[in-house]
Amino acid sequence: MSEQIASELPSSAASVLAIGLMSGTSQDGVDVGLIDSDGERIAQLGATACRPYSNAERTLLRRATAAAANLTDRTARPDVVAEAERLIDDAHAEAVESFLIANGLQRGEVAAIGFHGQTLIHRPERRLTLQIGDGHALAARLGIAVVYDFRAADVAAGGQGAPLAPVFHRALVRQLNCPLPVAVLNVGGVANVTYIDGQQLIACDTGPGNALLDDFLRLHTGTPLDTDGRVAASGTVDERTIERLLQHPFFTLPPPKSLDRNEFRGFLGETLDGIGVTNGAATLTALTAAAVARIVAHLPRAPASWIVAGGGARNPTLMRNAGGAARAGIRRVSPCCRLVDRYTGGASFRLSRSAQPAPCRSHFPARLARRVR
Repeated sequence: MSEQIASELPSSAASVLAIGLMSGTSQDGVDVGLIDSDGERIAQLGATACRPYSNAERTLLRRATAAAANLTDRTARPDVVAEAERLIDDAHAEAVESFLIANGLQRGEVAAIGFHGQTLIHRPERRLTLQIGDGHALAARLGIAVVYDFRAADVAAGGQGAPLAPVFHRALVRQLNCPLPVAVLNVGGVANVTYIDGQQLIACDTGPGNALLDDFLRLHTGTPLDTDGRVAASGTVDERTIERLLQHPFFTLPPPKSLDRNEFRGFLGETLDGIGVTNGAATLTALTAAAVARIVAHLPRAPASWIVAGGGARNPTLMRNAGGAARAGIRRVSPCCRLVDRYTGGASFRLSRSAQPAPCRSHFPARLARRVR
């Protein structure tokens, strides 16, 4: 997504408290974050929380994602998609209600909620993106203004609609002592990067994040993630498979570019059949790191510092693979720029959702999002 917010926000805009909600393509839960911001500057980062999905809820979301694969109308709600949307509304409302109680907040203290919803399909080349979640229903239940549907307007106008967090990333980097240029890498279901060098801001998806690995392990072990990267660490990377997968045309495209969660499933095909669980996990983990390395050639210059966030930041095997890609331009993951543990994982992205409502409240809801009370 191109930069649209910070450059247009009047400098006199008041700082407000906002809550950000994010349910990412890893489909593991609803992340909640509080921020005090005017949409350009961060006055204070507040509390964070997570409302995890149960196994049954994750199964429903996977079924809805599969059912949405052939949709051409983003307003369509086949039965399982409608059921999943009700789940998303209820889970997000529950997350906010619990968060307010846990942090002693009154509803009137919160100016707005940024509600991303759950992405089921993202095909910007077809000018189609669908994030289920009814902003009107959430606003009615909570009694707080809700800003939602962040991606659709940009995609309809020919943009990528992703990533959404670069303006937040720049505001965060301004508060850190990092050598420039800085790259903020978010490894969720899909991985994305924000490149920051002074006023220069570039952002795009880099390739598969955790989604392929999570799906592979769920299929073969029944466990939906590689805790601490232990499975991948015990396997051997199939370098020929990595080379083949890196032939996907996505990797030759310059920014801006973005991916659907399941874009690589068909391309992967039966490549990992017979490879074994540990070797398969090792190969998919290495693919994520290799994809990140590939993006460096598309940047104006190699980043001097990397900040790593998202669930992948907590996978030591992935972090070692990324650090080992120095020959491709990733120099280091700088300790001075590593987000403190409180803001790794989903927190960086959910806080970016909470930074969105401040400018959207009165200046450009039609361009970036819809707002309801």
